[in-house]
Amino acid sequence: MEIIKLSELEGKKNKRGVIAKEVLKHENAQVMNLVLSKGDIVPAHQVPVDVFFYVKEGKGTLRIGDQSNVVEAGTVITCSPNTEMELRADQGEKFEVLNVKTPSL
Repeated sequence: MEIIKLSELEGKKNKRGVIAKEVLKHENAQVMNLVLSKGDIVPAHQVPVDVFFYVKEGKGTLRIGDQSNVVEAGTVITCSPNTEMELRADQGEKFEVLNVKTPSL
């Protein structure tokens, strides 16, 4: 068993310009803790694997394909492979999500 404390992981700005903490990565899954400050945006992009987001803290706008919704802590949102996705911390607060990709990229 491995115990991972998100609060103890080091965060770095990723290629999309937001703080990302690598939680887990192996061939079957990749989990990143994305921390968006007020006004941060993860620009529209897509990946060739299944993705789901778990909103850990705050609220923000998540766009999957043509649907855009304000989502808040405690919510899980799914995204099929090759579907455009975008995150926005546009609700005046920090927006923190776990981004889970299966299989890993």
